[in-house]
Amino acid sequence: MRMHNADETCGTAQAAMVLGDWWNVLVLREVARGHVRFDALAAEIGLSRKVLTERLGRLVAHGVLHRSLYQRRPVRYEYLLTDAGAGLLPLLVAMQDWGDRWVLGDGSLTATAAADGAEHARVHALVGTRLPDGLELPAAQGADVPLVSPDAPATVLFTYPGTGVEWGEPPIPGAPGCTLENRLFRDAWPEFRKAGVEIRGISTQLGHEQAEFARAEEIPYPLLSDAAHQLAAALRLPAFRGAGRLRHKRLILVVDAERTVRHTLFPVDDIPHAVAESLRLASSRAAADGGRPGSGGWGQGAAGAGPSASASW
Repeated sequence: MRMHNADETCGTAQAAMVLGDWWNVLVLREVARGHVRFDALAAEIGLSRKVLTERLGRLVAHGVLHRSLYQRRPVRYEYLLTDAGAGLLPLLVAMQDWGDRWVLGDGSLTATAAADGAEHARVHALVGTRLPDGLELPAAQGADVPLVSPDAPATVLFTYPGTGVEWGEPPIPGAPGCTLENRLFRDAWPEFRKAGVEIRGISTQLGHEQAEFARAEEIPYPLLSDAAHQLAAALRLPAFRGAGRLRHKRLILVVDAERTVRHTLFPVDDIPHAVAESLRLASSRAAADGGRPGSGGWGQGAAGAGPSASASW
């Protein structure tokens, strides 16, 4: 492809050269979702083996993916994101946000979702799917933490837009309530722990922002930062742009010890009900698995999903 001389110093044009076309973007989307082997990519995208081989070769040549040998006879590779490839995750999430709002939606800026919308369908379709292997996020305490506790029969993951954020007037629908939600999970923490259930709170805020909030509110469970949008891209979670940042919409996932999503609560309009419902669902899962206890708390101190929760055992 020939480029106009003015494009040689244009980052947008150079990025377009790497992304190339529709198929390259979808390949990156699927790799971010954990589909890193050739057959899995071909099945998810519906692309011919010849064209997929060509696209993967180009992305490797551009330094966006690298090949990792996982089988010698016959030789087979996994295609993993490089640092340059991981740097494209915010772009994928931004494209999803734009498509959800302006193509699949009516253009409204909201942190919630309609029951008949694409975001609602996508979140509830997560039931029965497994989180990608090895997916960890940095915690407010500093170290990376697995999304799902290996020592608990159930883990509750709740995403929220952000604490301590001024949403303006009028506020973005569905955005306020993050401090309330964290306080309700904090107050219910002893009951979650008694049931052997772990909790992870997730936002796109930076670790130091989360750490300050956790100290002030005595949050006993890990707050994880998805500032690099790894989780959002991996699960195609709904996002919106508010207060200068791409942010998670509020939702709750109940995940078992095998990293399989068992329940989704979305949209979360009645926050107290959603917290109570997540405790009920996760406790039932833990009891069904023998009620194995978790591995100890985090810190010293100690919404409404409505009827749209999904379940699959």
